[in-house]
Amino acid sequence: MLGKIASNVPTLSLNGGRLVVLIAAVVLIISLAMQGFYTVSEGYRAVILRNGSLVGTAEPGFGLKIPFMDTVVKISVRDNIARLELPTYSFDQQLATTRISISYRIISDKVDEAFSRYGGEQGIVERLINPKATEGFKETFGKYTASLAIQEREKLGADVNTRIIQNIEGPVVITSVQIENIDFSSQYEHSVEERMLAQVLVEKEKQNLAKERVLAEIKVTQAKAHADAIEAEAHAEAEAIRLKGEAEAKAITARSEALKNNAALIELVTAEKWDGKLPTTMIPNATVPFISTK
Repeated sequence: MLGKIASNVPTLSLNGGRLVVLIAAVVLIISLAMQGFYTVSEGYRAVILRNGSLVGTAEPGFGLKIPFMDTVVKISVRDNIARLELPTYSFDQQLATTRISISYRIISDKVDEAFSRYGGEQGIVERLINPKATEGFKETFGKYTASLAIQEREKLGADVNTRIIQNIEGPVVITSVQIENIDFSSQYEHSVEERMLAQVLVEKEKQNLAKERVLAEIKVTQAKAHADAIEAEAHAEAEAIRLKGEAEAKAITARSEALKNNAALIELVTAEKWDGKLPTTMIPNATVPFISTK
């Protein structure tokens, strides 16, 4: 019995070794199969390297490669943003810390150039976008005084956008450049606040002066109108007196002419005014009033 068991031991060992070899072979085949294909997602492109040398590019989807020889490097062709914080001097030598954002996109059919020249997206940002953007921004910002950069922020942003886009050439498209923030030194900002406060006071004084001038003009106008009214009233009154005097003079003249031309009219007027009574007291040798009865 023991002999039979002993005789079977090598056979079992041999079968176990075959099983291990078989499992190893299956694992190797599966590994080779997995190493033989790749996938590229939408928004990416891939470069194929064979033993470190670029041999081709790949579009989104499923692809095959030579196991252990080919390497697939995926590169994003989506819109991305690079941000820079730059210490920059204005035209009047005012130091400003400026933060800008650069929207860019690697050109999909130039991913081979992006990899061969810059090593991929990070290399493009660090070796192409950042240096060229810094150069273009400082050159443009240096043409503006500090106050002008603040007052004409929109124009400065447009000039920076144009300059940086023109300055960057390569396997990348710059879609826009935005100035996110501009910080001047605390001393300069304090001086700006003081100037603005002074300007506000000046404008206030100008408004007060203009208000006083208007009020003075109103008073002058009112006084002139009052004087004109008094003068007009005086003229009217004088004219009325003159007309009245002329009328009375004409009446007196007419009455005198009538009395002169008709002596009997005098007696008539005297008779009309006499009440018919003789004086009660007479002065000696005085004449007695009488009326002609003719």
